[in-house]
Amino acid sequence: MGLGIMPRKSNIAAQHAMQFGQQTVAAPMEKTRRVRGVFESVAAKYDLMNDVMSLGWHRLWKRIFVGMVSPQNGMDILDLAGGTGDITKLMHRPAPRANYTVCDLTPEMMAVGKKRLLNAGIANVNWIAGDAAQLPFKNNSFDRVVISFGLRNVTYLDRALAEIRRVLKPGGKFYCLEFTTLPHAGAQKIYETYNRVLIPQLGGMIAGNRASYDYLIESINRFPDALTLTDMMREAGFHAPQYRYLTGGIVAVHEGIKPN
Repeated sequence: MGLGIMPRKSNIAAQHAMQFGQQTVAAPMEKTRRVRGVFESVAAKYDLMNDVMSLGWHRLWKRIFVGMVSPQNGMDILDLAGGTGDITKLMHRPAPRANYTVCDLTPEMMAVGKKRLLNAGIANVNWIAGDAAQLPFKNNSFDRVVISFGLRNVTYLDRALAEIRRVLKPGGKFYCLEFTTLPHAGAQKIYETYNRVLIPQLGGMIAGNRASYDYLIESINRFPDALTLTDMMREAGFHAPQYRYLTGGIVAVHEGIKPN
């Protein structure tokens, strides 16, 4: 069975590396460059647009997500693609003496996050620019690695999952919150229509940047479904990967453990 799954999942990862919205790029590094450009352009209004895109639901999803992560004082925690700092800020409340690192591809996003957290009195955070597919950390560095609405923007999904596993300590846990495919085809069709028609228009009106939100919506629609991502985590070496749907399957929380 494993031999049958591997090529299919590897092919999905290869296709993902070449897709930028509805376009196929000439090389994966071109996708990385364009993704960084998107987040440079929307950094100042990114969280406002999250409110608009999710009708405010993302705030509840993130609270549930952090509850599942269960951060504890003394833990070493990596918030991957955590640029604006909202997840680190939420984790800081129950665990103010954990050791937090935010790693993001886009310095402009981290500048927004660093200012926001300092204004909230949160200074015990390391801010590191880096690519999820080549993390600038030693093996076995973190008790938790979390990523919220960021994995779909990573160029190399398979490499990123392998890197996340590498930097986790044995027994450490990976948590991912991401939009996914709804389990009911009819609901998914309505959801895709809402995304493609309304969200780019709102992006144009509120953020003055329709093109970036065209990409963000396509990145949702083209991301692997929850079961496929679970298989990819298993192939990357995570033990007992599993997922939980929130709000009927609009988003899913994935969890995996690095074996001891």
